[in-house]
Amino acid sequence: MTPQFLRYAAAGAVGTALQYALLVALVQFAQAPAVAASTVGAVAGAVVNYALNHRWTFASTRSHGQALPRFAAVALAGIVVNAIVMAATIHLVGAHYLAAQVVATGVVLVTGYLANRAWTF
Repeated sequence: MTPQFLRYAAAGAVGTALQYALLVALVQFAQAPAVAASTVGAVAGAVVNYALNHRWTFASTRSHGQALPRFAAVALAGIVVNAIVMAATIHLVGAHYLAAQVVATGVVLVTGYLANRAWTF
């Protein structure tokens, strides 16, 4: 499981980089609320992560017709968790939005891997 988790984390790093880039750009240049900006970034990252995870991380033999809806459900749950953790960390703890995103990323990384490994691919 460890090499597979490392591939999952590496694939996730690509989607996460896109998420963080959109988060910073939307907050800094468009003055978007951090939770909304993070959500936009998470959706974009999920699109990238599906292709990487299907082919590389899990080397799935499931058809896209089977795997994609499952991945979308897991990604949607992850996006909701991300938004909740972001909002709680920013508004209840008073953390900077990037620190909040780091916390949210860690939570979603672990829960997403476990769900995708067990159910999606």
